[in-house]
Amino acid sequence: MIFKDLQHYITELEARQDLKRIKAVTDPELEITEIADRVVKAGGPALYFEKVRGSAYPVAINLFGTIERVCFALGVKALDDIADRIISLIPSTPLSSFSDKLKLLWQLKDFKNFQPKTVRSGRSQEVVENDGNLLDLPVLKCWPNDAGRFVTLPLVFTKNPDTGQQNIGMYRIQIIDEKHALVHWHIHHDGAANHRLFKDRGKDMDVAVVLGCDPATIYSATAPLPPGLDEMLFSGFLRNSPVEMVRAKASDLVLPAHAEFILEGTVSATETRMEGPFGDHTGFYSGIEEYPVFHLKTITRKKSPVYPATIVGRPPMEDCFMGKATERIFLPLLKLQLPEISDMNLPFEGGFHNCVIVSIKKEYPGQARKVASSLWGMGQMMFTKTVIIVDDDVDVQNCSETAWKVFSNVDPERDIFLSKGPLDVLDHSSPTPIFGSKAGIDATRKCKAEGHSREWPEEIKMDDKTRELVTKRWKEYGFD
Repeated sequence: MIFKDLQHYITELEARQDLKRIKAVTDPELEITEIADRVVKAGGPALYFEKVRGSAYPVAINLFGTIERVCFALGVKALDDIADRIISLIPSTPLSSFSDKLKLLWQLKDFKNFQPKTVRSGRSQEVVENDGNLLDLPVLKCWPNDAGRFVTLPLVFTKNPDTGQQNIGMYRIQIIDEKHALVHWHIHHDGAANHRLFKDRGKDMDVAVVLGCDPATIYSATAPLPPGLDEMLFSGFLRNSPVEMVRAKASDLVLPAHAEFILEGTVSATETRMEGPFGDHTGFYSGIEEYPVFHLKTITRKKSPVYPATIVGRPPMEDCFMGKATERIFLPLLKLQLPEISDMNLPFEGGFHNCVIVSIKKEYPGQARKVASSLWGMGQMMFTKTVIIVDDDVDVQNCSETAWKVFSNVDPERDIFLSKGPLDVLDHSSPTPIFGSKAGIDATRKCKAEGHSREWPEEIKMDDKTRELVTKRWKEYGFD
């Protein structure tokens, strides 16, 4: 199903009985978070708060809070279906990296059919508020020690002044007052890189904060695409239909035509303020640091918009399921560079960057270390703090099985190795910010060439004949 916009998606979720309307008046300060936290951890439905204290607009949350809902949002039965579709289009031409293959893929005719389409007008500009007020929005204060209210599901549009290429990222926005906010983009993010280019020129940067698009477009803003690849093109591919775009009112940016709200303004080249703390997806509060100030110029919106939100905190949370989509969609592209990889798991408890578990078809000594080192050199994998490598007969999606094999197979002195490199900004364990140590754990079976002179033991398993016999006679033993 192709969802025209967020409200179409909400309607279809309700038709599937996968959305609950809350008719009672609810408070955007802490109360909505507590409700949503309980619901997402119970695997419950999306939530639609009809009456939010202090605002005229309803709030939709937990829109991606289960694997099944993410699949529905992206129009597939299983997330691996998207990966298979991408791989089917990848040329067999030898190229140096999966990033190069993706760039070539984007040039194929099938992908060009999904280029974003600029239209003359859109519902996102039905109402234009040149005197718009950020405090009119039902922005959540999520956790007790948060510095204030934060926009948590924004699509932040910026443009590279050298190439003219637009970028869309998802960076939290702290509301300061009616006309000002803070943009929390990390030093490694494309939005921050574009901002530095404007700062070097001594110019403020045009920015648009887009709230509430169709689900594929929302997801695409979080996808780890190689630099220079258009998130709106990727969204069109996911949707099987181009994303319609309109010209901004206060800049030359091109923005989604069917968004709920668009906050147009500039990010200052010089003005910063202290942002945070904020209860983050690691389950801990992120610290207080300086970030640039967003100056609001104009708010455009639908006549009857819905405000989208999410909450982050101790996993599992809604963002975990969006992260699982990234894991499944981009795994085959990772295999193009590292064909020995069988499967990968980014466990919820790892908060995306703290841990990755990888199974490999091991063929030679030291291969696990080679894979770990390669992963640390690939895109956002550079932030991964712990890489665990197991053999390909281990189901890495089964954390109990994986833990058993890791705890059994690892000799700490031989199999744990350390490195140093970039860390996620939110990592609080390192004595220095954004840089620190990493651990690789080789939990594969060892051979003599790796210093293991003893015979590796055979795993206990019942023979097939006995298993088949018991299976046939299972009910005779009194089991259902």
